Amino acid sequence: MPKTYQEHRRRWMIKSGGGLAIIGFGACLIAEAAMLKSGGAATSSWVAYGTVALVVFNAGLAIFGDAVRHRVHMDRLE
Repeated sequence: MPKTYQEHRRRWMIKSGGGLAIIGFGACLIAEAAMLKSGGAATSSWVAYGTVALVVFNAGLAIFGDAVRHRVHMDRLE
């Protein structure tokens, strides 16, 4: 576990940007699954696509949440 301000800052910078990018990508995938559904695609197709989309979106939230934790540690060390 990082102990110094600089270690927390580095992890915060990487995880916050990466997490936000993954959240955005997951949101786009969710919209694509919705378009497949409204376009009349087979149920198994849009359900599988939507499931993967939600996994990606939630992974982004988890990574961003971890970035927030590092930011809190940075503030605590200041």
